Amino acid sequence: MKYLFICLLLGLSVAGSAQELHLKARSRNALSGSAFAASISDSTLSIDSREERIYKEIHSGNVPGFYRDLIQVSDTAVIKGKRHTIKYFVLPDFLTIGSDSDYFYCPMRPALAQRVADLLKCSLPTRKVSDQVYRQAQVKLIPLPIPPTKAMTTVPVFIRHNGMVAQQRDSVLSDHRRTLVAGNKKDIVISNKIYTPDHKSHVVIYGWHRPGGKAIQPLYNGHDAGWADYSHGVRLVQQRIWVDGKKTTVSKVLRSADLNGLLSDEGIIDRPYYPKQF
Repeated sequence: MKYLFICLLLGLSVAGSAQELHLKARSRNALSGSAFAASISDSTLSIDSREERIYKEIHSGNVPGFYRDLIQVSDTAVIKGKRHTIKYFVLPDFLTIGSDSDYFYCPMRPALAQRVADLLKCSLPTRKVSDQVYRQAQVKLIPLPIPPTKAMTTVPVFIRHNGMVAQQRDSVLSDHRRTLVAGNKKDIVISNKIYTPDHKSHVVIYGWHRPGGKAIQPLYNGHDAGWADYSHGVRLVQQRIWVDGKKTTVSKVLRSADLNGLLSDEGIIDRPYYPKQF
């Protein structure tokens, strides 16, 4: 319990019409999280091959059942003197492969994260969304960093950190459904820092909030788009959102001269996505 900071948000509302992540039903023969992790642990397996396997598992529906119930997050902002409200739906935790009882967090490069987001009609979060998710999370886990080494981008370290986080998470959650969890990974985020004047794309990361809400990782684009380490997580935001009660999309709001402040603290984000190749 000393590793946990739990915040029960009284009165956190659930959407009037529940939103779900639309995936195929998980097969009875699907690999458990630990079995899948073992299957990609071969050091001779290329990153491209590893990520194709990750995509295949997600596409086939090998995702825990509790991930299919999206969680509502709400926010407000005063823009040009007018108060606006926004409602969007997010994964209850960072994306995993496997079953409710045996799951594996899957660090991935941003091209794959974008591909998965598109498959599931979702977006990656912005820094502002990451902060808001943490504020409204019912369970706030304390970050568990592993000292950085060259091995931090390898599957054995992914597995090690997965075990640390899963033990921490499961110690306070007997029922995963409808529970928003944060603090356990850094977000791969949408940002104007993805695309730089050198015409190269970068992975932009942010988050790993401490109790109190301050992020360990400031907005950072120092790694190129080929980087993925154990600390990275993929939190999806459903593209379909509601602003002032009207249906719209994450992409439209981020590109809006008037409404971008509901989702962005960087102003307009004209390219709210990662390239699928780098």
